[in-house]
Amino acid sequence: MTTLLEVRGLKLHFPVAHGQGVLRAVDGIDFTIQAGETLGLVGESGCGKSSAARAVAQLHRPTAGQVLLKGRDLTQLRGRALIAARQDMQMVFQDPYASLDPRMTAGDLIAEPLRIYNNRGLLRLARPELERRVGELMERVGLSSRLRNRYPHEFSGGQRQRIGIARALALRPALLLCDEPVSALDVSIQAQILNLLKDLQAEFGLAYLFIAHDLAVVEYVAARVAVMYLGTFAEVADAAELYRNPQHPYTQALLSAVPIPDPQLESARQRIILTGDVPSPDRERAGCPFHDRCWLRLDVCATQVPRLRESGAGHQVACFLHHPPEGVR
Repeated sequence: MTTLLEVRGLKLHFPVAHGQGVLRAVDGIDFTIQAGETLGLVGESGCGKSSAARAVAQLHRPTAGQVLLKGRDLTQLRGRALIAARQDMQMVFQDPYASLDPRMTAGDLIAEPLRIYNNRGLLRLARPELERRVGELMERVGLSSRLRNRYPHEFSGGQRQRIGIARALALRPALLLCDEPVSALDVSIQAQILNLLKDLQAEFGLAYLFIAHDLAVVEYVAARVAVMYLGTFAEVADAAELYRNPQHPYTQALLSAVPIPDPQLESARQRIILTGDVPSPDRERAGCPFHDRCWLRLDVCATQVPRLRESGAGHQVACFLHHPPEGVR
């Protein structure tokens, strides 16, 4: 398979008010996404998932690292060159209402990226062709093109998210960054949007970076899963392997909270309850980011940072339980 996106050593730090250090939203992650693949990114709220996606898209300029899209490092591009490169990568946002301009019609919202690229000379679409493409996009995501003159407040939440997806598809990208695209929707509508995304992936060969805090949703859509905690990756594996054999204690705790649709199995299993609060990302830590809350921690976990290392074919984990330092048993 062809590597579409490669992220190396990505960091995104925000300055804290009054010069009191930095907030480490993303603190050094590496991953790749192949053409047509879905990588799921999961973790608790505030772990850095959305910040990572925005840094990849260059909506926030990374503090350090590289973002290679089709071999081009987006962190080195500016202006027209960056806009041209981003044609291959678009974003679907979490809130299907806040992400749409309430003063624009559905047709204008979907046409907006096409007009921007037309005005910059990066596309050459005549008005009839542009209007035709907008109608096709609306029909493809399950909206009648006759609704193009309606405003966002006239649509339901699921319909608004379909508008967002159509807008993201307008430039025919190879990669969509989906930032919790179904978390604001009812369960029945979630299923419709997830099935739509899978159908679009099969039809257009799209790749997804799919961000969610619901592990059941990620299990349905993702081929591989990266588990994020406090700006770093705790574990990365194929989806089936991760759900069958979670190795990091944090991953085990997350999976123990996923409901099982069998009353007997659900009542018999043991839930892992994490104690303590997520540490503040505004201070540098000497040891494992998770050691304060880990019930299996070793002494070394408080003083050394575990690196993401292979623990099986395609399975990586950052944990001293699986890769103890020299002399530690």
